[in-house]
Amino acid sequence: MERKKEIKHFRDLNVYQKAFRLAMRIFEITKTFPIEEKYSLVDQVRRASRSACSNIAEAWRKRKYIAVFKNKLTDSMQEASETQSWLEFCLACKYINDELFKELDDEYEGVISMLNSMEKNADKFCF
Repeated sequence: MERKKEIKHFRDLNVYQKAFRLAMRIFEITKTFPIEEKYSLVDQVRRASRSACSNIAEAWRKRKYIAVFKNKLTDSMQEASETQSWLEFCLACKYINDELFKELDDEYEGVISMLNSMEKNADKFCF
């Protein structure tokens, strides 16, 4: 039987690692966007993707209070959904193709699913 790795830090959470990788991927992708999008679409999608990630870190530090922990997870899910919305704009503006959109959108669905599971099982994370 495989031993579960003890989670001592938010960086140990698979969902944090996944959200961080996605935020960094979006950062790299948006470097190729037109300059006129720098202060609008680029800033928005980067901010939302990073916020999805940072809210996980905040939730981890709020584990003493189950309601606050759940609230921060909900905030993270909202930011992940906002990122999906901005990615749809990226697709509509033809800055990304259908394949990349679907890949990123599916990845964010996975993040949201993981966060939802954490929220439903908050008692396993909180103390």
